[in-house]
Amino acid sequence: MLSRAAMGVISAGMLILGAGPAIGQDKYPARLIRIVTATPGSNHDWGARLTAQELTPRLGQRVIVENRGTFAIEVVAREAPPDGYTLLFYGSTVWLQPYLTKANWDPVGDLAPITLAMSSPNVLVVHPSLPVKSVKDLIALARARPGALNYSAGGGGSTPHIAAELFNYMANVRIVRVNYKGSGPSMIGLLVGEVQLMFAALGPIVPHVKQGKVRALAVTTPKRSRLIPDLPPVGDTLPGYASEAVIGFFAPRKTSASIVKFLNQEIVQSLKAADQQVLFNAGVEIVGNSPEEFAAFIKSEMTRMGQVIKSASFNN
Repeated sequence: MLSRAAMGVISAGMLILGAGPAIGQDKYPARLIRIVTATPGSNHDWGARLTAQELTPRLGQRVIVENRGTFAIEVVAREAPPDGYTLLFYGSTVWLQPYLTKANWDPVGDLAPITLAMSSPNVLVVHPSLPVKSVKDLIALARARPGALNYSAGGGGSTPHIAAELFNYMANVRIVRVNYKGSGPSMIGLLVGEVQLMFAALGPIVPHVKQGKVRALAVTTPKRSRLIPDLPPVGDTLPGYASEAVIGFFAPRKTSASIVKFLNQEIVQSLKAADQQVLFNAGVEIVGNSPEEFAAFIKSEMTRMGQVIKSASFNN
């Protein structure tokens, strides 16, 4: 029979072996998490900071925001390790830019969708000097003066760019893009009359509408938006037209499914806990769907808009 000392050694050894898988493994999250997003002052930046503020106490770890402009996508898709500590918060440029120019990422192969976080309608606005008061009027004027009207957009693949070119395509008109370095400068271009129209983000443009600096014609959502219910949708004049500004969270593709699921739950709960009046005032609605639903949405948009981009002149 074994001595008590020997039995103790064996028992201790068994405990150590049983504990083996847990040794050296950190419970996620065990350190700071960074959300990489677009330039300061954009809805991307604002939304990322709002989420980070709510996430930090929930996770017990600091969540910070890093502004990298369009390089944000490459940072997460091509450089960041798939460990859940570097996340991307970005919009449709992620999945539509590859249709427009050569991109250094594959929207499906390099990124793991976590959740479609928020959406916001764009508003079709015109400079007060333009003699139109409806979408029908604008189409008639654009057809009468092909190539004479300009719209502003903050870069190729941005939501205002996509919304305008979808309008060109569906209305069979040619309104020419004037490209600006960001959403702020593109809005200033409209306000000072350098361009005649813009498909602007709802939150930033509403004060200018109220002050009479621009005239709002329609929203880009399929139906009237509860955020601005007085405006008709573009689709009332162009049946089937729809273009919303959406922003979601991504992780590097090889991030474990368990971490993606955990992040989905925590981010969605954080968005729901945010001040809803603040969101409403910013012209933003919370979505918060599942990773699978977000992935299906991306594939659907790639199919729908890919066909439009290939058919339309997106390089004017």
